[in-house]
Amino acid sequence: MKLFLQICLIASSVLLVLLVLLHRGRGGGLSSLFGGGMQSSLSGSTVVEKNLDRLTLFVAAIWVISAVGVGLLLKVG
Repeated sequence: MKLFLQICLIASSVLLVLLVLLHRGRGGGLSSLFGGGMQSSLSGSTVVEKNLDRLTLFVAAIWVISAVGVGLLLKVG
């Protein structure tokens, strides 16, 4: 069980980083510094962006559950 949770934690960590990097920048931070702010002519969210948000939240929930599970197993064992 411990090995499964550790593998799940590592896989969800890598997947979560990739999913976050796929999101479009919305603020005036570093993304606009490198030219990302000029492409904001479309103000609406597309279906792909909504599905990406849902998938990111799902993977984040798996990551939190795995992290708590590994923490509890390390504390008990």
